[in-house]
Amino acid sequence: MRLVLAEDSTLLREGLTRLLADEDHQVLAAVGTADQLVEAVGRSRPDVVVTDVRMPPTHTDDGLRAALEIRRRWPDTGVLVLSQYVERRYAGRLLADRPEGVGYLLKDRVAQVDDFLDALDRVAAGGTALDPEVIRQVVAGSERPDPLGRLTPRERDVLHEMAQGHTNLAIAQRLHVSQSAVEKHVNAIFDKLDLAHTTGYSRRILAILRYLDT
Repeated sequence: MRLVLAEDSTLLREGLTRLLADEDHQVLAAVGTADQLVEAVGRSRPDVVVTDVRMPPTHTDDGLRAALEIRRRWPDTGVLVLSQYVERRYAGRLLADRPEGVGYLLKDRVAQVDDFLDALDRVAAGGTALDPEVIRQVVAGSERPDPLGRLTPRERDVLHEMAQGHTNLAIAQRLHVSQSAVEKHVNAIFDKLDLAHTTGYSRRILAILRYLDT
């Protein structure tokens, strides 16, 4: 796939570039600021952007604001965020408008190369890839009533795996159950979240958004 990297740490930027090249991906640009990221995407139109959150010029949320701008201007571009931090409001904003092709991983996940590459593939294919710690902090940070109270523990497990972008087959393998059992749980989740008759939107994405919004 064709990628643009944005990371202000030269060591990590060079390491990711080498890793992706070894996997036969094409790194079109590797930049160190949010402004350079937007410029590089406009120039080269990559399949996926991999970006840090806290980058120059302000070293606050520049990378995420650049990601939101990229999604607005080039909606077919996948975005995989890598960060030391969980920015709950920006994770929600990235998912709220058009969650397909979005990922958010903590940098510690990069040490697990297979998981990182799997997340990158899912984002490139139009799926979602959310680090479990991102999901945990988003859920823990809310004080609103839990709209998922009708779900059984197993249905919550399935929805948790869905929120990480896994397919029904992958969920079955991870939870050590049959694929048909997962499909039944997914349909039960849709029913209990009043999504059974929803049209015009992906029920799966809407279920994930409700999970993240609790």
